[in-house]
Amino acid sequence: MNIQFAEPLSRGFHRMKVALFKPFDVKKWFVVGFTAFLAGLLDGGGGGGGKGDYGIKNNVDDFGDILEAPYHALNWLQDNPEWALLIFFIAGLIFLFIVFLTWVSSRGKFMFVDNVVHDRALVAQPWREYTREGNSLFIWRLFYGLLCFAIIIGFLFQTWRSAYDLYYDDYHFPWLFFVKMGILLLLLVLFLSYIELLLNEFVVAVMYKHRLGVMQAWSRLLTIHWTYLPQFILFGLFWLLLSIAAFILVIIAALLTCCLGLILLIIPYINAVVLLPLSFTFRSFSLEFLAQFGDEYNVFSDNQTFTAPHAVG
Repeated sequence: MNIQFAEPLSRGFHRMKVALFKPFDVKKWFVVGFTAFLAGLLDGGGGGGGKGDYGIKNNVDDFGDILEAPYHALNWLQDNPEWALLIFFIAGLIFLFIVFLTWVSSRGKFMFVDNVVHDRALVAQPWREYTREGNSLFIWRLFYGLLCFAIIIGFLFQTWRSAYDLYYDDYHFPWLFFVKMGILLLLLVLFLSYIELLLNEFVVAVMYKHRLGVMQAWSRLLTIHWTYLPQFILFGLFWLLLSIAAFILVIIAALLTCCLGLILLIIPYINAVVLLPLSFTFRSFSLEFLAQFGDEYNVFSDNQTFTAPHAVG
């Protein structure tokens, strides 16, 4: 089987042009953009520990203070129980809000896919129709998110604990240790991000196509994933390069509008509407890529109104 990358991208781009510009319909942009906004909640986020300036100083006491900071924080919480309760309460509210956003975005992913596949602008119908699939996806994403959080926190804790012991053995900054741990952290983040990419771009599509639960959809996807592992890894790398290129183009375009574009980009819903051509193309691209593996994975098989080009125009 000859798996291509440029051709699905071309077809996805053409779908976007037909759906959003032939003809141009502002109302459609705002409706489909709303489903894209819901689908993209919590996507693309990420955090990391900033190294600051301490790690490059030769002052032993400065680095020692950093390593001692968790102990100082714990002692402060023990000495200020009322502030500790307030902090935990706020953290709990933030967690519940994230859970709510995860639920909404899980439903939104099916709404956006439905609008892309059928070239329409609906909100209520796909929200109701894919309730079971959306809730199944939500539960999986919630537990996966908690697992990722636990893994990252555990990794950072072990890194801190090991750095603490190494530092107090010879009172020198453990450069080599941090380089190794930095590489391991990068590989870990890439691995977890790859799983999330498979989930968002392919598992959701299989769930949508066959009206399956998330575990059944994973089983079907992994059947072809392991057979065509190099192609899926190349897809991930190609996706990363496209994302970087799209980000650069968006920033350039925003700056050329005398920063008016930047103002629009910081407004979440408006951001989704303005960037709808990008999100629509990316969503279509992954669906077209998956369709190459046969009718079982082709969400467009029942959509006969579209004729795709054979090459990039």
